[in-house]
Amino acid sequence: MAHSHGHAHGHSHAHGHSHSAGQSLRWGLLLTFGFALVEAIAGWWSGSLALLGDAGHMVTDASALGLAALAAWIAKRPPSARHSFGLARAEVLIALVNALFMLAVITGISYEAVQRLQNPQPVQGGAVMIVAAIGLGVNILVAWLLSQGEENLNTRAALLHVMGDLLGSVAALVAGAVIFFTGWTPIDPILSIAISVLILLSTVRLLREALHVLMEGVPAQIDMAEVGRSMAEVKQVKSVHDLHIWTVSSGSIALSAHVVMQDMALWLETLEGLRQMLQERYGIDHVTLQPETAVFPLERGEFRPTRPGHQH
Repeated sequence: MAHSHGHAHGHSHAHGHSHSAGQSLRWGLLLTFGFALVEAIAGWWSGSLALLGDAGHMVTDASALGLAALAAWIAKRPPSARHSFGLARAEVLIALVNALFMLAVITGISYEAVQRLQNPQPVQGGAVMIVAAIGLGVNILVAWLLSQGEENLNTRAALLHVMGDLLGSVAALVAGAVIFFTGWTPIDPILSIAISVLILLSTVRLLREALHVLMEGVPAQIDMAEVGRSMAEVKQVKSVHDLHIWTVSSGSIALSAHVVMQDMALWLETLEGLRQMLQERYGIDHVTLQPETAVFPLERGEFRPTRPGHQH
């Protein structure tokens, strides 16, 4: 089996970004966890569910950021005899854990909000406004820090937590203002539920993406049939079959296929042409191809040149 080279560049590129992402995640963790303690105390003192919910979000944010920083560190480990692709997929696994964790938080806050609607509690509106405004500033800073690093499923999962918390701070700020000026306390649990629904939509989307990667799905931006046809158009290629495309980790896509050749003597030249085309056109950097002279019997899922009168 022939295996195209050039993987070293892909690995070193990803590791540099992991370092940048890891640094942003660590700073985000310190800021988030520090303010979560302040907000939890203020929420308990003022009686605000929106503030307590926001503090709960921030504690889960801190956990999410801690897990994400751990994943960024693990992803830097080089390939080994036991893990030939390295441990880069840890970021996808931790993104999945974070999404599940967030679903649990949303459920808890929604339940408590329903209880509060049935049994309204007094809330210190002024204190809620002040603490929520500071929390909003902290969340904006953390979101900015995370947006400076490499975007992957792992940092997106962490950013999702922070953006959800940023919305929570806005909700707490609005709730505090409404209670302070009008005394209408139901706004506190109502806004908590509204924010939970918004976070739920983003969390489900992230959960689906992480599961798709873990189930070896074809990357969303790639049309496998189009890739197969493009490979079949390369000079000396008669057809392509047994084609598989999957995501190794964020920013690293792998492909394996059987290539039926017209002339095996020209395989090395053809391999280089295929590898270059797949990298430039589709961003596929891990390419494993097996050359063959014929297909017996005709394989299911075979791709042939589509241009009429196509000449190699």
